[in-house]
Amino acid sequence: MPEQHFLDIRHLEAGYGRSQVLFDLNMGIPWRGAVAVLGRNGAGKTTLLKTIMGELPSSRGEVFFDGRDITRRRTEERVRMGIGYVPQEHSVFARLSVRDNLAVGSLSNRDATAVDRVLTIFPKLGQRLDQPAGTLSGGERKMLAIGRAMLGNPKLLLLDEPTEGVWVGVIEEITERLIDLAKEIAVIIVEQHLDLALQVAGYAYVLDRGRVGLQGGGGEVRSNPELLRYLAP
Repeated sequence: MPEQHFLDIRHLEAGYGRSQVLFDLNMGIPWRGAVAVLGRNGAGKTTLLKTIMGELPSSRGEVFFDGRDITRRRTEERVRMGIGYVPQEHSVFARLSVRDNLAVGSLSNRDATAVDRVLTIFPKLGQRLDQPAGTLSGGERKMLAIGRAMLGNPKLLLLDEPTEGVWVGVIEEITERLIDLAKEIAVIIVEQHLDLALQVAGYAYVLDRGRVGLQGGGGEVRSNPELLRYLAP
């Protein structure tokens, strides 16, 4: 990874109450492109994203974004600075229509064509504009969540399991869109689907009990004989 990073995480530690989850974690995210965060359940992947987003305070360490220390910044400040987050669950307003979900996402976007761009990227959403988000398929909800996050014009997008519960045919479509998106902005993708993650991301970190156990280019990580040990349940 380059010495200067868009997102620079230094000696980060975080957890829930007395339960520490992340231990002395160091990561660097480039200005553009996707980075995968891999690991078995409970390795600390979601905790890492929540800490980057400011939803969970760190107990030690520093987080720098775009050259600025955001370690103590509130979540809403991080959003305004350009960090978007698509959580694993509850990522859309189920009772609102697709149109209204996108309207909420575009409240701070002055670009009148932003919603049209999202509908061009995810044309299925254009066919569901008046449908309640809660009645969409799993894949369509993921598309809506990603599209709504994009309306905030993020410089860095955090994606937690973007293909969980999604039909294989739709996974391919989402993968293609994420590859395109990573050409424009920085993306951190947490994903259990190894092939998808390494297809989208050029670099990967593998977490093991809250620590970085393995890191490197996608091909390097995939071919490492230690990878299976870190991913096995």
